[in-house]
Amino acid sequence: MYRALYRKWRPQTFDEVYGQEHITRTLKNEIANNRISHAYLFTGTRGTGKTSCARILTKAVNCLNPQSGNPCNECEICQGIDNGTIFDIVEIDAASNNSVENIRDLRDEVNFTPAVTKYRVYIIDEVHMLSQGAFNALLKTLEEPPSHVIFILATTELHKLPETILSRCQRFDFNRISASEIVSRLKEVAEGENVTIDDEAANLIADLSDGGMRDALSLMDRCISVTDAITEETVSSVAGIASNSYMFSFSSLIAEKNCTQALKLVDELNTGFCDMDRIIMRLQQHFRNIMVAASVNNCDNLIVCSKSELEKYKSESKKFKLSQILECINILSGASAQIKNALNKKILFETAVIKMCMSFSSQNFSLPGEIESRINDIENKLNSLLSSNIITSAPVEPDEKPEEKTGEPEENLQAPPEQEKPKLSPTVSDKPVKADENNPSEPVVPVLSDFEDGLFGEWPEVLAKLKKTDMPLFGLLANTETFIKDGKLVIKTDNSMLYDFITEKENNRIHYVNLAKAIFDITGKKVKIAVSSSKQSEPVNKEKPIDILKKKIDIFNQGE
Repeated sequence: MYRALYRKWRPQTFDEVYGQEHITRTLKNEIANNRISHAYLFTGTRGTGKTSCARILTKAVNCLNPQSGNPCNECEICQGIDNGTIFDIVEIDAASNNSVENIRDLRDEVNFTPAVTKYRVYIIDEVHMLSQGAFNALLKTLEEPPSHVIFILATTELHKLPETILSRCQRFDFNRISASEIVSRLKEVAEGENVTIDDEAANLIADLSDGGMRDALSLMDRCISVTDAITEETVSSVAGIASNSYMFSFSSLIAEKNCTQALKLVDELNTGFCDMDRIIMRLQQHFRNIMVAASVNNCDNLIVCSKSELEKYKSESKKFKLSQILECINILSGASAQIKNALNKKILFETAVIKMCMSFSSQNFSLPGEIESRINDIENKLNSLLSSNIITSAPVEPDEKPEEKTGEPEENLQAPPEQEKPKLSPTVSDKPVKADENNPSEPVVPVLSDFEDGLFGEWPEVLAKLKKTDMPLFGLLANTETFIKDGKLVIKTDNSMLYDFITEKENNRIHYVNLAKAIFDITGKKVKIAVSSSKQSEPVNKEKPIDILKKKIDIFNQGE
């Protein structure tokens, strides 16, 4: 009779066990030093080597010629255990022998000395299936069994075991086997079975097995039934899933917001009898790999794939923002939870695909990812406008035309008139601004000053204050120089917009007050403010900066 690969290639020594070195090393040392416990508990997910280690341990403690903690597999005891002809070794399936009567029979049997072996060993698989009464009947025997008895309990659901059982056993936690170790084992088995398997196929099997060696060998066994040359297409066909090429097609279409082609791809996979559950799981894993590639610089050890696919993931990650990737994973997670009970799984998958495409559309605000994406885009637009000296201020309808600037081009000293000061501001006069009749080109700013002419050394501290209170004004003043002249604080700048920005009625009410308050907070004194600009405003475009900004935002909202 044909033997399944996972049985044929079951490990026969501790050294052949993959991925559980922390356990096999401890067991080998205990056997070599004759420090054998009376009860062991092996816990972990399916296919990680619990039963295999239990059988190896059974042979090792009874082997006539142990080899550094490993069984020799050649003596009559080892061969008898492998053949199942030694009745001192008892394997019990707790799923079907979980009653109190079964445990009472076991409790009576342990008193008999072994007929052939040194130790009578009881391997209880799926021990969490025992009833509460059976656990109670096992407690005393498990704690103080006869010296010739060893218990080995195995379970996949540790939380279902009573604490009284856990405290009586040496516990060993079996980890999921890494994908690289599964790939190595698959290639070793393929060589022994005289078949070939490429890297993409081995990686896909390792990915689908979810850390279980038995699942990986079982899937490989099915592939060998189809062909002796196993490829990624072979694995995809046998497992009923889409290959990685389909996954990359999905992510590219989602990034392009091509909902039509994405739905056609879903229909193509459904026509090919692919399991919608597995496709969603694969697509979720695919976006996980894209997320890792987008977040980690050196992700070679975090993504299970070939080198060529790794480059594809890095290239694919550049098409997405991290928030968009997380949104797609969130959508797929919700679909994965719902699809198990769905009557029509294809419709649920199509719904998830449409949601992911919509999350990349700037015309829809129904998903959190879209809102965050739009906010980020607007911030980038505003930052670019700020860097180009176009001020981002909230649009306010002007109630009257701004004052025209006058003065000589070479030294255009213009002091901005102040509006009415808010009641809480200590730095601006409550009196309205009036122009000086003798010198109409220079408005009178009704604030006092006792500064001496020269450089204004406190200007960096003023800018630091403005950076916290008025970021747009700080952007205009960041590269300016200031000095005191004729009792005024003169701001020297090449940006002709600065004067308009702090004098126009819709702006100066907030920005001029913030500037004056920052100066007062740093110096404790009031001062007249003037702007010195060697450039005049260019008359080509007479639109105000705020109107330009409003137009750009309108264009942006229209999808440009």
